[in-house]
Amino acid sequence: MAEAPGHQPLPDAPERVVELPVEAEAFLTHLTVERGRSDKTVRAYRSDLRRYAAFLGSQSPSGRVVEVLSAGPADVEAYSTHLRDSGLAASTVTRMLVSVRGLYRYLETEGTISADPSSSIELPGQLDSLPRALPAHQVAAILDTVDAKAATGDRLAMRDSALLEFLYATGARVSEACGLGFGDLDVDAGLARVLGKRDKERMVPLGRPAIAALGRWLDDARPQVLSGRAGRSDRDAVFLGSRGRRLSRQAAWTAIRLRAAEAGISADISPHVMRHSCATHMLEGGADIRTVAELLGHASVSTTQRYTRVATDKLFDSYRCAHPRAGGTRKAGNPGAVR
Repeated sequence: MAEAPGHQPLPDAPERVVELPVEAEAFLTHLTVERGRSDKTVRAYRSDLRRYAAFLGSQSPSGRVVEVLSAGPADVEAYSTHLRDSGLAASTVTRMLVSVRGLYRYLETEGTISADPSSSIELPGQLDSLPRALPAHQVAAILDTVDAKAATGDRLAMRDSALLEFLYATGARVSEACGLGFGDLDVDAGLARVLGKRDKERMVPLGRPAIAALGRWLDDARPQVLSGRAGRSDRDAVFLGSRGRRLSRQAAWTAIRLRAAEAGISADISPHVMRHSCATHMLEGGADIRTVAELLGHASVSTTQRYTRVATDKLFDSYRCAHPRAGGTRKAGNPGAVR
């Protein structure tokens, strides 16, 4: 790639420690709370973004000081060129650019910026950025395990059963689940109203398991968990924390990871994984992409199309393993298998 005019690589500039704008810090919080990223991963993101911000701060073409929120495609292109010319490994360059792309995609989704300036940047090796979904049998194992514990009368297990069933049935974001109020539920109709990004409302179906789990939590456990000192917002909340207040996103993430561990699932689980699993499994089951986009509250179908690639990859894997003319070689003793 050609370097953008007016930008010269400054080897020492990216080493300066700079403070990130509050919008970037919100992105890092999003990674922790909604995406379930580890502290180590978030620290790496912060380091990468500080390096990027320092590089931008060292550039002043035409006397203009470049900042993270005002950077354009040429600025991101210049940073990409700088990294490639700095002798770093391709995997390191890719990781740093992924951090920048992740930030701008988040800012665009939140409406902080009107367009993603990193959208045309190519990554060395193009790391797979597809959503991660659990296999259906692992989701079932988590749901069955927490349901069995809820059946013993464990109040928090009842809540977690209702929360997990709700997330998997609706594909809701964890913030949408935590913000759910009694006025948003119509259990008889099997519907819920969730308030998504940019305060956009949508109706989502619940399904019988979610309805049953919600009914058990709301009737049998929630009244006992509700704190006597709860405020109006807490009293209206469908999901409560262990102290009887509205459930926080961080507490929801912790609870979900606990239930996955109890089911013997060692993968790094987060509420967002449940959302990805809902979308992926629906598409694998034959759902229309526009239906899934509406369910998840995607502003554009192009966002949902990422999941079609996940489903298609699995289709191709099955084809290569099963079709006699797929180009593989059959394993001895197993005429139906190829390698």
